[in-house]
Amino acid sequence: MPRKPAIPASGLDRYDRAILDIVQRDNKTPQRAIAEAVNLSTAAVQRRIAAMETSGVIAANVAVVDPDAVAATITAIVEVKLRDERAVTSDRAKALFRGTPEVQQCFYVTGGISFVLIIVAPNMPTYEALTRRLFAENDLVVDFRTLMALDRVKTGTAIVVP
Repeated sequence: MPRKPAIPASGLDRYDRAILDIVQRDNKTPQRAIAEAVNLSTAAVQRRIAAMETSGVIAANVAVVDPDAVAATITAIVEVKLRDERAVTSDRAKALFRGTPEVQQCFYVTGGISFVLIIVAPNMPTYEALTRRLFAENDLVVDFRTLMALDRVKTGTAIVVP
């Protein structure tokens, strides 16, 4: 999916940064409360949020679900090495990973491996079936290594806006 042109961080003023800080912690904060916190009118806050959504600074408004509350008890960090680094190979892998709901995060990286994935699954049999489909039986993948998370020490989505 193509990215919307983002407002560069230098194009965000102190009000935008303060608004982002609040909505990243809780995007259901009433705009009236945001306005009071940042010393702007509610209408100004509404315009600024709409502009940041339109420009792509605010990419989505989502609910963060506690994995334990929905029995998603397996969190795996998977290093994937592709058979080659040609664009067609990496593009096919990106499309596969992007289209797999259990892949929570996917990073195309350097350093001897091709991708690092964060995968959340309800149980080990589900995870095993997923690894067979995504890695073991995938002709794009030459090797993969799984690190099983023992504890979620910190997870989050907030970005520090400079």
